[in-house]
Amino acid sequence: MSAPPSGGRLDRAGGPHTMAFTPRTPRVVAARRLQRRRDREATGRFLAEGPQAVREALARPEVVTELFGTPTALDRYAELAAAAARADVPVSEVTDEALAALAETVAPQGLVAVCRHLDVPLEQALAGTPRLVAVLAEIRDPGNAGTVLRTADAAGAGTVVFSGDAVDPYNGKCVRASAGSLFHVDVVRAADPVEVVEALRTAGLTVLATTGYGDSDLDDLADSGRLAEPTAWLFGSEAHGLPEELAAAADARVRVPLHGRAESLNLAAAAAVCLYASARAQR
Repeated sequence: MSAPPSGGRLDRAGGPHTMAFTPRTPRVVAARRLQRRRDREATGRFLAEGPQAVREALARPEVVTELFGTPTALDRYAELAAAAARADVPVSEVTDEALAALAETVAPQGLVAVCRHLDVPLEQALAGTPRLVAVLAEIRDPGNAGTVLRTADAAGAGTVVFSGDAVDPYNGKCVRASAGSLFHVDVVRAADPVEVVEALRTAGLTVLATTGYGDSDLDDLADSGRLAEPTAWLFGSEAHGLPEELAAAADARVRVPLHGRAESLNLAAAAAVCLYASARAQR
């Protein structure tokens, strides 16, 4: 039997129960507002949709403030409802209509968690001496940003920095694209990317800027052994690349070699190649 949610889980022993939350229930209305950036910033909360994201969020139970689920989903993922209950996280049963209002996908999987922001100050993240850092500079596409975050996590990066006018890491599409990796790394938000570069270098990391017109070839760097050093990679937007000032502040501008006729790689593919080149060298 799954744990009784606060929103009206049926007591299967025959006890009293309340109705499931609807789209007009105040707690659902309040949670739905978190789809807007201004409300996420004002409250320090965001939504994590789907069982994968909820599972990873509950691995850090202090992050989750409430779990909403349809009756079907709470039965199907009873272990997640039970994990939430053990962590004293309210589990609220909602109607299909309420869940659809909370979700941002066409075919939601029945679970949405309200979570606290995960921001870590840059100084604190660097105090943990990460050997691999990804910096997302001015990247505004949430799908790209979430995918790079997921790739950075998979490659073993301990810190991901969203700098400059970058997308909100708690944007719903970014959270979904990260596939739970948002909860695995130190997430840093920093206004000035050049100051980020200076802090990274002070912390002992080599800072490498990715650009299609870089002077350094990624394969040559890998062969030289330079990628075995603690490294921070700078990634710019797919449309505009890195700002010139930021590329100039890096220790080297690096291009990914293209052996075929393709003009370039997209952001996510280039980030994966670079991050895994470092991961291999460091291991």
